[in-house]
Amino acid sequence: MSSAPPIDLSAIPEDQRDAVLAVLRERDALREANKRLEHLVAELNQAVHGKRSEKLSEDERQLAFEDLETAVAEVETQQDAQAATGPVPRRAACRNRGNLPKDLLRIEKVIEPDSLGCPCGCGEMHRIGEDRTERLDIIPAQLRVIVTVRPKYACRACAEGVIQAPAPAHLIEGGLPAEGAIAHVLVSKFSDHLPLYRQSQILARSGIDIHRST
Repeated sequence: MSSAPPIDLSAIPEDQRDAVLAVLRERDALREANKRLEHLVAELNQAVHGKRSEKLSEDERQLAFEDLETAVAEVETQQDAQAATGPVPRRAACRNRGNLPKDLLRIEKVIEPDSLGCPCGCGEMHRIGEDRTERLDIIPAQLRVIVTVRPKYACRACAEGVIQAPAPAHLIEGGLPAEGAIAHVLVSKFSDHLPLYRQSQILARSGIDIHRST
């Protein structure tokens, strides 16, 4: 594609030159971003469909996808910053402030000053406002053991036998995992694309030794 002819700024009114220069800078930045994206896409196609694709591990392919996603995010952030109007650049696109779902559990931690006494000795200060910030926290998955206890009862006055509640039905009779553990493994494998050997490594960090062939 042929490049556009150079623009003679002297032929443009002086009060419009700054706007024209801003458009030209934005055009050059978009060209560089497109070149980078095209290069990453070419590398990704080579990694997936090239002759060496059979030699690449799944981690290397995933790394190529992550590089492409990072580059796209950087370009989108740059475009949002360039599209902002006014002397102060807009930074809202670079932060996740205010985008946390309202239905998430919120735990408030109030931090009071060491002393509420007025430095002048007038007495105790009164609350006039507050600053509130929100951060996203994640509680790792909690492993637990479900212990099923079935007491046995017998009569001391006769020998009619022993009574006991029947054992509850399980998805895997005599198996180690409970229903919630089975659902977690299936969702992780088929929805989150987490291989079984990686799930085994994750469980090993919590002291659970489960072979991938289980």
